[in-house]
Amino acid sequence: MDDPSFSASRRHHLRTLTAATVALGLPGLGWTQAAWPGKPVRIVVPFAPGGTTDILARVLAPELSKTLGQSFVVENRAGAGGNIGAEVVAKSPGDGYTLLMGTVGTHGINKSLYDKLPYDPQKDFAPITLVAGVPNVMVMGTKRAQALGITSVADFVKYAKAHPGRLNMASSGNGTSIHLAGELFKSRTGIFMTHIPYRGSGPALTDLLAGAIDVMFDNLPSAMPHIQAGNLKAFAVTSAVRSSALPDVPTVAEAGNLPGFEASSWFGLLAPTGTPTEVVNRLHQETAKALNLPAVKERLLAQGAIPGGNTPAEFARLIDAETTKWAGVVKASGARVD
Repeated sequence: MDDPSFSASRRHHLRTLTAATVALGLPGLGWTQAAWPGKPVRIVVPFAPGGTTDILARVLAPELSKTLGQSFVVENRAGAGGNIGAEVVAKSPGDGYTLLMGTVGTHGINKSLYDKLPYDPQKDFAPITLVAGVPNVMVMGTKRAQALGITSVADFVKYAKAHPGRLNMASSGNGTSIHLAGELFKSRTGIFMTHIPYRGSGPALTDLLAGAIDVMFDNLPSAMPHIQAGNLKAFAVTSAVRSSALPDVPTVAEAGNLPGFEASSWFGLLAPTGTPTEVVNRLHQETAKALNLPAVKERLLAQGAIPGGNTPAEFARLIDAETTKWAGVVKASGARVD
């Protein structure tokens, strides 16, 4: 028979060891905030490199790596208007190691645009925070605009009506705000343009700059370097008010005499449903801090992006409101994707 004093001592030792192990967050005996992140975290970008979604993820990732002590790796999973990447995250474990840089397309538009969506934007995700809001900007390749004699929104509409079916417009994919901004512009002006979807703004901009595409309603951050270089001509921004990054460029509502025209974009960080609240809150706190860093804030504002940082609950309410808003825009535009 065991010595009673030895057994009591052993039980005390085991209880002490277990408590210490749990406090340290070692696997198998409990989870605490201190245990996360214990390995690299991936941020899935549901579009190709070079677009605003990708730009924002790559601005944020190194800042989170610094403060959380693990690598945050950006992974591009493009296709189907962002649905492929969004589905990857929706079906990933809710353990804090797979995140999504969601957009107004994946979490505001696609639910109304697609007949079948492989994920539920509201039920399958835990919102973390809004990363940035940006206007879209109506742009043409400078040489292409000059060749067609187009210098303004009014010129563009006049040319399109005089040459029905001749113009085309690029987007970063079906269901993106870039696509819907163009569809809304078509329906409000009564013109026709052939829509050509790409797997992100990056490849679409390449063809726009080369003159293979006529026009694009791109997110301002990804278009801005080309506008500043003089390679793209900016005709108007799609926001309700002018952008401080392009104060001399009118809104579509102003330039096209289209009262109420507004089709801006936003981008936010989300995790799969079931991700521990402690992880979601920590990600929100660190992301909000990163977005408030002077260097990060100045970089985003210079590109036309307005930094976010709202709470998970506030971001969830935004997604609900945007889903309702864009359902009306989709219906009015007549856009639909099977």
